[in-house]
This record gives sequence, structure tokens and C-alpha cells, in this order.
Amino acid sequence: MCLAVPGQLLERWLGPGEIAYGRVAFGAVRREVCLAYTPEAQVGDYLIVHVGVAIQRLDEAAARATLALWATIDALPEGDG
Repeated sequence: MCLAVPGQLLERWLGPGEIAYGRVAFGAVRREVCLAYTPEAQVGDYLIVHVGVAIQRLDEAAARATLALWATIDALPEGDG
């Protein structure tokens, strides 16, 4: 199973073979990702990343709505089921 959590592109650069890469923030976590499938992504854009590859851009409203849902889930009390 894969979870799609939006991350925000902080910076981008060209790597070997002129392939675009970037650093994406997922809350306090920062990860380097490949932008080969989202070459139009610009700093500030929200992205969905799967196994280190950005696979989709999201508009800011959709990203913020998803992040709000995650915050709600995170605030739920832990239980046995």
C-alpha cells in the first residue's frame, strides 16, 4: 500500500543527464526526489512523491485540504482498533 502525502518543492537542480531533481519538504522531513515525471514543477509547488520520484503536481488548495485531513488523523487518540 502507498500513502500519498503532499510535499512542497523547496529547491530544484539539474543532475546527471540533465534530469531535474529537487528537495521536497514533508512537514519537518526533507527528501531529495527525482522530477523526471514532473519537469514542469517549480519551487513552491506541491507534489506527490512515490519511491523518490515526484509523480504528480497538486494545486495548493488540494494539498492544504489533504494536509488538514492528515493533521486530523494525527490528532486522533491511539487505541486498540
